[in-house]
Amino acid sequence: MKRILSALLAITLATFALFTFASCKKDASYTIAVPNDPTNEARALLLLEANGIIKLKEGVGINATIKDIAENPQNIQFVEIEAAQLPLKLKDVDFAVINSNYAIPANLNPTRDAVLLEDSYSAYSNILAVKEGNEQSAKTRALVAALGSRAVAEFIATEYGGAVISVVENPGDGFDADLDYSALNGQTITVAASPTPHAEILEVAKGLLAQKGITLDIKVYSDYVQPNRVVESGECDANYFQHTPYLDNFNEENNTHIVSVAAIHVEPMGLYCKLISGTSVKQ
Repeated sequence: MKRILSALLAITLATFALFTFASCKKDASYTIAVPNDPTNEARALLLLEANGIIKLKEGVGINATIKDIAENPQNIQFVEIEAAQLPLKLKDVDFAVINSNYAIPANLNPTRDAVLLEDSYSAYSNILAVKEGNEQSAKTRALVAALGSRAVAEFIATEYGGAVISVVENPGDGFDADLDYSALNGQTITVAASPTPHAEILEVAKGLLAQKGITLDIKVYSDYVQPNRVVESGECDANYFQHTPYLDNFNEENNTHIVSVAAIHVEPMGLYCKLISGTSVKQ
């Protein structure tokens, strides 16, 4: 059997020469698993296109699906899988494009283990979102100031080492100088969040808000649907788990009225290979 000592997918040796497969394949195509939700699937495909692996139809952009692949020179087979399940499915495919918030809990270090890592696209910054009409409420302003603090930015840089990147341009002290915090003393702000890194980052904001007598109640959800539903219903004041393209698509499909009030961080999406040395996947 002819040993394949090619770089990633044997597309361009110059670009991918550092990533060598540890097994043999003959007359077989590679499989890449991608998220099955519309916005993250497009994001995954754009990452692959940006690195010359595929070419998409002109103009599809952040609405791309696997049906929009115009050129697939390596005859890659694409498998659409729920985003949260991708780390578990990596052992069953050759590659998987995984969001950092799912890679990190699975012991995948984006800056160490990813074969390819997305640039910090502003379109995919993770946002704090509230129901339309509450953008300037006192609770929202207090939460925006806390998440936009130097303490949060420093926590992100220290805790995640480049796997999560703050996008707050001018972090402050965590407090809105024009807000009457005495009126919020004794009140509770409820935020729906995914576990990693959002709930962890909110713990830093929780400490800042506590200095003003405000309780931050962090409700942790493992899916991408309930955090928006509880904000729409008024059960939660805000959520922190998604990027704007996902929110826009959710609002359109569900007739909800949720808006972004601040971009906090970005989680670069990465392409992972089960055969790359150093990759560790929880079974």
